[in-house]
Amino acid sequence: MRSKLLYSIVVALGLTLMAGMSWAGETIKISAQQPITGRFAFAGKHIHQGLADSLAYANEQGGVDGQMIEYLYEDTGYELSRAVASFKKMMAKESPVMNYGESTGEGKALAPEINNNYKIVYGSTSFSQELADRATNPYMFVSGPTYAQQFGILLKYIAENPKEKGKKPTVAFFYSDTEFGRDPIPYAREMAKKLGVEVVAEEVTKVGAVDISSQLLDLKRHNPDYCIFQGYVVPPIPAVIQGAHDFGLKTTFMGTFWAMSKMLLGKLGADGEGYMGVNPYAYWQQEDVPMIKAIREFGAKHHPDVTYRPNSYMQGWFTGMVFVKLAKMCKEKGLPITGPNLKDMIPLVKDWDTGEFAGKISFKDSNATGVGKVFVAKGGDFVPASDWIYLH
Repeated sequence: MRSKLLYSIVVALGLTLMAGMSWAGETIKISAQQPITGRFAFAGKHIHQGLADSLAYANEQGGVDGQMIEYLYEDTGYELSRAVASFKKMMAKESPVMNYGESTGEGKALAPEINNNYKIVYGSTSFSQELADRATNPYMFVSGPTYAQQFGILLKYIAENPKEKGKKPTVAFFYSDTEFGRDPIPYAREMAKKLGVEVVAEEVTKVGAVDISSQLLDLKRHNPDYCIFQGYVVPPIPAVIQGAHDFGLKTTFMGTFWAMSKMLLGKLGADGEGYMGVNPYAYWQQEDVPMIKAIREFGAKHHPDVTYRPNSYMQGWFTGMVFVKLAKMCKEKGLPITGPNLKDMIPLVKDWDTGEFAGKISFKDSNATGVGKVFVAKGGDFVPASDWIYLH
């Protein structure tokens, strides 16, 4: 029997805190399609918990000017047909004003109907350039920099950190032959040229490729200073890095968001030391970051048995922050919290201080943040290698 879950965070926690507080009307409903089971569950369950906790935390802080937030979700098993059906059922039954989608595929499938019919603000797991295009998808936003912007951040870092002073840095792009893998490559080629970084190779594989011998030989031939992975979560990254080390290459390997997990470092073992990449959010171990401190305090109170939260949890938490920010902006302007009004707030977010959690956010020329930080693996954890790098 298909697992169906319905969860509300207008819980006793929020109701207790509302004692003595004037009731500000109906709850603000936020729905979600979450891949809590299925092949993306390794991240989906953490994204879901991060979003749930972020909204519960906002309720603890008084909600949106006293108005509580209600979080409704269903597990989709990472099946597009289930996700689309769940979204439409939520819209018919609950009429939420904001929604979180499970994938790029769901966002692209629903975009025409959201633009023309449903008109609700939509965030998701995706960092797709297409979904962040305000001109075509004004109701959708990306919870960080797009994949293209993540490449831009890494290329800016490379341009500013050549392996040899006075020598143009070289880079290889190593990506899967999927929409996920190919998404940022055209922009990355242009950005590299603009920044004076020479792209010496592009290695393309099937997703989860096992045989990467030809790509390794090509890497050896070009011997790039840096190599950026895109379109993978784990395989074939460990095999590529181990093979490069066996060849004696001094290449620094880098990844974008989904290849910046502690899980990957565990798979890399000793080969992970010095691995680098971009992350839009602070990590759990950065206890000096004010928002991380708040997350850890919230966790100690509500999830005392949890000792670590991965960066996928942080994505869910940050998406919740954006939802709440947009709702508060509507309130501040005296506007009802509706999908069209929330959508109009996105480009008005300017220099929003996230407590060092995700830099200072401005949705300027797209519905993506355009900011991230470069991290490097040391002793089994990621530590900052740069300050926040802005593309806007």
